[in-house]
Amino acid sequence: MTATDRSLELINTAAQAAADKLAHDIIAYDVSDVLSITDAFLLASAPSDRQVKSIVDEIEERLLKELGAKPVRREGDREARWVLLDYVDIVVHVQHSEERVFYALERLWKDCPELELPADAKASRGRAEEHARQRAAEESAELDGDRW
Repeated sequence: MTATDRSLELINTAAQAAADKLAHDIIAYDVSDVLSITDAFLLASAPSDRQVKSIVDEIEERLLKELGAKPVRREGDREARWVLLDYVDIVVHVQHSEERVFYALERLWKDCPELELPADAKASRGRAEEHARQRAAEESAELDGDRW
């Protein structure tokens, strides 16, 4: 079994919304062969709680406005470290970068087929690593400045 056309439509719209809010490392998996509760997972991350919330809000708004879809469940909103949006056909996970590394959901679903995403979403790959390197360089520069 493969993800339905509706699921793919939801995934692509959600992925584009996440990319528009500068989400990092957007990826989607067709989990329909291994799970009976949903067709696909979309994973995205951001370096701050505020950006996680912004990405989640944009995904919800776009899916409602463009496709008439509302999540049946939303979890993790209070902390904004890992927010889950359950649309039945798809489940969207938006995580803080630290949670993304710690929980490594990609490892769990690596045997599932990866879904094709819009170009902007694909371009987000590697942003988390790039952001971490940039932050480390800034912190190192600050420490060097404190020494002198």
